[in-house]
Amino acid sequence: MSEEKKTKKSESSEIERILESSRREFLKKAGLSGAAIITGAAAIYAGFRHEKGKRPENVIKVLTPDNRLVEIPADQVKDYKPGLKVFQTRGRAGLKGKKWVMLIDLSKCRNARKCVTACQAAHHLRPYEYHMNTLIMQESVNMPAYYMPKPCHHCDNPPCVSVCPVDATFKRQDGIVLIDNERCIGCRFCMAACPYSARIFHWQDPQNTEEDKGEIYNIELNVPQKRGTISKCLFSADRLRDGMLPYCVSACPNGVYYFGDENEDAVTNGTTKETVSLKELLKKNGGYQLLTELGTKPRVYYLPPKNRLFEFEEPDSGTQGEKS
Repeated sequence: MSEEKKTKKSESSEIERILESSRREFLKKAGLSGAAIITGAAAIYAGFRHEKGKRPENVIKVLTPDNRLVEIPADQVKDYKPGLKVFQTRGRAGLKGKKWVMLIDLSKCRNARKCVTACQAAHHLRPYEYHMNTLIMQESVNMPAYYMPKPCHHCDNPPCVSVCPVDATFKRQDGIVLIDNERCIGCRFCMAACPYSARIFHWQDPQNTEEDKGEIYNIELNVPQKRGTISKCLFSADRLRDGMLPYCVSACPNGVYYFGDENEDAVTNGTTKETVSLKELLKKNGGYQLLTELGTKPRVYYLPPKNRLFEFEEPDSGTQGEKS
């Protein structure tokens, strides 16, 4: 081998050594974790692997926030747990470009209450505390009764937000109305202002007080709960961030709920997983909203209880179902 080739090979080896050393030093100093380790380290490593031209043995594949599948060294992966500031910031911002909407098909509800129990379990509620409940509805004595699930309606013109004196309840860009229990003072103005009676007040310590002790408050899950504050349906904002359907929608065994993005005109049934056009579903079935005359602009739609799948049955003594 000529001296010139030996020199070039030596220089190439030295460059690889420097790249490897620099990469490890950078990661060590930066203390990257979570999204940072996925995006930053993956980008650095991708360039390094390209330079070396060979695949290392211990790597894992990850999906970056911008939907790129990349490989990173297994020894560079760290657990990431968001702090309160992260939860608060992203919780108030919401998911960009989305306008979440729920549609409830009253012809399919038989008061199975799986939606209720799933919601209570997720938000650490007591058996008599409801973010989602089912009402027994009857238009007149000559008409059969039916069940109507009742969540928060996440209004586009929410009176609850207008009356809050401490900015604890707020409307996000993606249509969801949330409550920040780190700011809530329990004045209950929002409860009085809500025409849908969708909010509850925690008169006592929450269900999982001891278990949740020390946990960082997640505004999109509203856990840990706090005594003396308000809570309500959240459209399962924590699940939406992970690309999943809300707890109630996924738990329903009868296909009562559709959920999706109004901007895309697409809603997905929680039972069949079928995705359909929101506008077509409303048009063909005579969809409607509640109390629109108040100007609240709710984001929950109903399909009337026509061609019912089940005959109405009075709830068992151990099953709830408020009359209205």
